[in-house]
Amino acid sequence: MNAVAKAWGPTHEDARARLLAAGVRLFAQQGYAKTSTRELAEEAQVNVASISYYFGDKAGLYRAVFTEPLGGACDDVSRYDGAELPLADALRGFYAGFLEPLKQGDMARWCMKLHFREMLEPTGLCDVNEALGVAPMHRALVDVLRRHLGLPAPDDELDRLAICLTGLGVHLHVGRDMTDQIAPQLHQGDPSLARWSDSLVRYALAMLRAEADRRGLPWRDPGHGVLNR
Repeated sequence: MNAVAKAWGPTHEDARARLLAAGVRLFAQQGYAKTSTRELAEEAQVNVASISYYFGDKAGLYRAVFTEPLGGACDDVSRYDGAELPLADALRGFYAGFLEPLKQGDMARWCMKLHFREMLEPTGLCDVNEALGVAPMHRALVDVLRRHLGLPAPDDELDRLAICLTGLGVHLHVGRDMTDQIAPQLHQGDPSLARWSDSLVRYALAMLRAEADRRGLPWRDPGHGVLNR
């Protein structure tokens, strides 16, 4: 190992990865303003100067941990926006974007907490809607609802419905600590996540049926034969 590698840790890549991991945890727990560069370096077991070397400054590290570990949220749109997908399958694909991170361990959990913290306590260091692809995901979901309800164009009520359906998935993350206290069995292992998938789709279909009834539209249960009972 050369002198430069020794100075920065086992490898450049390893030191950078440890800083990303430390940043995700500390920024999610404490927020950007209350997290110091010294804390970040100590958590990652690197020299403080490593932050400048890899990311320019603390703000650069924050932007990196906000966008890199889980990839782009817009990738999730392809799970549910296909015109050929039955409604129940489209909804299952939509909620998979919220459930998959729960299977990926603590790093994914911290990433999701960080994302939602930025929504609630904006730092001004990044555009949360752009970074997370919120607008494209919302528009794609609205179009799925419009198509399956047989509407010629979206309207305010479809926007409200899409926001409510999204809220079911969001709460799995922002309310995770509370859920673990009041009903910890709901997040124990992959079978519990599969059950969440069925439940979320069933609840979403019930909301869609209520909207169809309100509009006087015909409704055929699209979940029949798809959902586990």
